[in-house]
Amino acid sequence: MKQLYKVESATRLADRVYEYWICAPQVAQHARAGQFLIVRLHDAGERIPLTISAVRGDAVRVIFMTVGKTTEELATLRAGDRIKDVVGPLGKPSDIENYGTCCVIGGGVGIASTPLIAKELKNAGNYVIGIIGARSADLLMLEDELREVCDELHITTDDGSKGVHGFAADVLKKLLAERTIDRVWIIGPAIMMKVTAGVTAPYGVKTYVSLNPIMVDGTGMCGSCRVTVGGETKFACVDGPEFDAHQVDFNELMQRQRIYTGQEKVSLERFAEHRCRCSEGGGHHE
Repeated sequence: MKQLYKVESATRLADRVYEYWICAPQVAQHARAGQFLIVRLHDAGERIPLTISAVRGDAVRVIFMTVGKTTEELATLRAGDRIKDVVGPLGKPSDIENYGTCCVIGGGVGIASTPLIAKELKNAGNYVIGIIGARSADLLMLEDELREVCDELHITTDDGSKGVHGFAADVLKKLLAERTIDRVWIIGPAIMMKVTAGVTAPYGVKTYVSLNPIMVDGTGMCGSCRVTVGGETKFACVDGPEFDAHQVDFNELMQRQRIYTGQEKVSLERFAEHRCRCSEGGGHHE
């Protein structure tokens, strides 16, 4: 019988945001910053990509927000539960070298991707600046972890409940006016990455973004994760997920992200109804 992947711990970090440590030795052994994995909860489950946020022994950490049926189902798992498939690491690792001064920016759940990148940049000899932003203080995460690895850390919130009242792009603009920054990484919602990348363009600073299009197999076979970069079609799963931010067609990316919104809503509603029936009948959801 195939070995299932055990959930070592499951923690709710914020509203609809969860941190899971999953025992997946083959992923943990080879994982690098910027890469992702794909999970399938059971035989009838959908395959979904999740960024590798950290590695600890044989376990990998994923942090996700419940936005659809499969993430809602994933959030029902507890420590000791098992996942059918965990495939990875997938995608190309971040392009880590000793550049000088690097800035790693995370927005919302995209913050989950920043510790591993910051750590590898620091180990390569860079001065690392971290910027994390969220709508409000209660949605910020991994602050202490990032303080340990970054040389300096800046915090922003849309509502001003913590740190700078504003956006990561505002802090980045100020930093670029004051000093030389050699490389920038931005991970977050597509519109946030687009706006923030626009800040570095006038300075000619090489900027990377981690793209999150709809993805199915994660191996370049299906083509569902295609994005346009520099006027060429690329597959985020094998050519990325990190790309030159100044070459990405963000408008196309955001349009494609919304293509199955209707179907996703129906699937989520059916899952909610199924859970309700199981609860009323005293059944256990597998």
